[in-house]
Amino acid sequence: MATTTAKVGPKYQLVIPKQIRTATKLKIGDFLKAELRGDSILLTPMALVERDLAAAEADVKAGRVYGPFSSAKALVRSLHREAKKLKKR
Repeated sequence: MATTTAKVGPKYQLVIPKQIRTATKLKIGDFLKAELRGDSILLTPMALVERDLAAAEADVKAGRVYGPFSSAKALVRSLHREAKKLKKR
């Protein structure tokens, strides 16, 4: 595990060293979960639902959706039809 030193700035901001950012694939705007472990802080990268939700909304706007369905049976029938189309490819 890589160990390095970082300094807490005047507004309690922390600059994560490049070696750590690269290894964890952090990007600007990413979120980190901060956990207190005894007298240590554990920072863990997080994936938030909002990013996935934005992609889902783009799919809906582009018409890449199925439904609405009147029942669960109708949904299952639709899934089976789509699976058959994929098998033919």
